[in-house]
Amino acid sequence: MALKIDENPSDKEIVSKKVKVGPDRLTRFERARIVGARALQLSMGAPVLLQLQELENKSPLVIAEFELRAKVLPLSIRRVNPNQTFQIIPLQKLRDIQALREI
Repeated sequence: MALKIDENPSDKEIVSKKVKVGPDRLTRFERARIVGARALQLSMGAPVLLQLQELENKSPLVIAEFELRAKVLPLSIRRVNPNQTFQIIPLQKLRDIQALREI
């Protein structure tokens, strides 16, 4: 059984400076995916993007949380609409509601 990779030419990217697809904040699922992926990278030896001398607990999950809150991660999120249009949004443009609740 072979996998068929079907590139749909009807995919259209929404180019805009504002968030047009989905909320203007990180969803809890996107946040969990980003923190988990970054923590895995850190545990495998990726360099830390922040100076964390004052941090007592230097576990990869804690460092990934701090990096997300500081908005230093060079990541983007691709959000897709049901009509197959999508928008690629840099993390710096999205608010992190979870971090605001904890302040």
